Amino acid sequence: MARYNFLVEVEKAKEANDGRPSMGPVYRSVFAKDGFPPPIDGMDSCWDVFRMTVERYPENPMLGRREILNGKPGNYVWQTYKEVYDLVIKVGNAMRSCGLGEGAKCGIYGVNSPEWIISMEACNAHGLYCVPLYDTLGAGAVEFVICHAEVSIVFSEEKKISEVLKTFPKTTEYLKTLVSFGKVTPEQRKEVEKFGLAIYSWDEFLRLGDGKQFDLPVKKKSDVCTIMYTSGTTGDPKGVMISNESIIALLAGVKRLLESVNEKLDENDVYLSYLPLAHIFDRVIEELFILHGASIGFWRGDVKLLIEDIGELKPTIFCAVPRVLDRIYSGLNQKVSSGGFLKKTIFNFAYQHKFRNMKKGSKHEQASPIFDKFVFSQVKQGLGGKVRLILSGAAPLSTHVETFLRVVACAHVIQGYGLTETCAGTFVSLPNELSMLGTVGPPVPNVDVCLESVPEMGYDACSSTPRGEVCVKGKTLFSGYYKREDLTKEVMVDGWCHTGDIGEWQPDGSLKIIDRKKNIFKLSQGEYVAVENLENIYGLVTAIDSIWVYGNSFESFLVAVVNPNKEALERWAEENGVNGDFNSVCENPRAKEYILGELAKISKEKKLKGFEYIKAVHLDPEPFDMERDLITPTFKKRRPQLLKYYQNVIDSMYKSANKPGA
Repeated sequence: MARYNFLVEVEKAKEANDGRPSMGPVYRSVFAKDGFPPPIDGMDSCWDVFRMTVERYPENPMLGRREILNGKPGNYVWQTYKEVYDLVIKVGNAMRSCGLGEGAKCGIYGVNSPEWIISMEACNAHGLYCVPLYDTLGAGAVEFVICHAEVSIVFSEEKKISEVLKTFPKTTEYLKTLVSFGKVTPEQRKEVEKFGLAIYSWDEFLRLGDGKQFDLPVKKKSDVCTIMYTSGTTGDPKGVMISNESIIALLAGVKRLLESVNEKLDENDVYLSYLPLAHIFDRVIEELFILHGASIGFWRGDVKLLIEDIGELKPTIFCAVPRVLDRIYSGLNQKVSSGGFLKKTIFNFAYQHKFRNMKKGSKHEQASPIFDKFVFSQVKQGLGGKVRLILSGAAPLSTHVETFLRVVACAHVIQGYGLTETCAGTFVSLPNELSMLGTVGPPVPNVDVCLESVPEMGYDACSSTPRGEVCVKGKTLFSGYYKREDLTKEVMVDGWCHTGDIGEWQPDGSLKIIDRKKNIFKLSQGEYVAVENLENIYGLVTAIDSIWVYGNSFESFLVAVVNPNKEALERWAEENGVNGDFNSVCENPRAKEYILGELAKISKEKKLKGFEYIKAVHLDPEPFDMERDLITPTFKKRRPQLLKYYQNVIDSMYKSANKPGA
């Protein structure tokens, strides 16, 4: 047995040999100590997940959207599982009558909506590959994906039709049919027909399936059901092929995990669908809800109206990316700060009292029921009043935000980790385990995991604090990159998927992601710098929102571009007599000195080496964003693009820091 509470050792560590680095022991979740959960009988494909639920819960509300009356949003209006099933059959028959058969590629483009899910299920029914399209992959990505995957039909949100037309004539070699989730304008029809393609409004397309009946093909577990294109931090998007078996194995593992911690889902659960269905995180969560006969309500597609949609829908499970939770955290903090001295004092006292009890081992609901009722209940109401589980994924959540929400949200706040290549949920922290703060928890009970040493970065998977590249094995793994066997071989070695992330086992058996394997550079004195690890440390400074650290191999020190925290910097400016708006404060040399001082404090506290200190900073009031191509859709930094964008800033920082007397 392993010494960790939540892990079971299944294989011993392996020494380095044949030029391969050493590997730490292989572990799996303690909830799978007697084996992984078997797939549900008769469930061989994603189509079966939906079909079997329709048989069990035909009248349950499945998909809901808000009714708009006289321009104002009203209640959620629902379609039942049976009603959705009937529409899926119609869409499937329409696709087949356009000559689309098994293995054809179907693009879906637009914000989450009932039509998105209906089109996806029609692909599942007829064995078509569902290929989500999304423009945040960068300019030209939609055209690239249509051509690379040879997409022959695209379902699109009404307002994205014009974006698809921009890809003509390149994509018309493959594309034969366009379907709008809404209406089609005469101009669009003319443009499409000019290229010999067919275009339909949603209602027209549904009528194509009337009175027709096509047999559904037999679907195998090994069949690919979706190709999800992911944005690498460099190069073209990669098409990750995901089989039916990957998703089914994942659902069985997550189901067992939730049951093991007394948080199982049932048909009364409600989910708010707003994270892009084009990403694996939301796709598998929605499959999980469909498996349980639960309800999925869609947002209106506007982040400013998200809180209002939450209030109307009252979800029971809330999934988020850190950026959304950061916004909630800032909003709550602002409310507390502006609530006057008494309110602030009561809130802080309640917070400390409850947090102290949680640290002593109390479950969140028992740590302070009185304060939950009178102080923190407003936070719960802000998320609709029924949320019992908040799951963060896609990027690391700051520890201070996670701690705060665990205390005040009156719900379990847990953090997960996975890649598109591992079908999302690979690790997830556990409810009521406060020691797991800042970690991604132990593995989900459907995979084996181990760490592989990375000697050039000084990470040893067999040391007393095991650190190394996170490697994953199991049925949830992808089937390869579409048309890129070369890249598949780089990532998949002996059945192990090499994630490229560096993890460190914690004493309780949870995993902490501390670095990224490729983010390493050499300074002029030959010292290696693991940049991601440094950014995580510097990210603890409350006066900054984001930091990009850069080192040049011709220089002996590091510089950084920082997005300062607006409230913190404005407060500092006020206290120190620095005038001007946020943008001009960012340019003030005293503000740069202040931020450098804050970075130096944390460097000392965390005992960083001299060459890991930041010697110069540039303060950018604009957060790193996708519009400038500086981050990926999952908020990972695009380092080559950052360097290109800030090259002049970097040069001048090095120049001024190298001046005699600087």
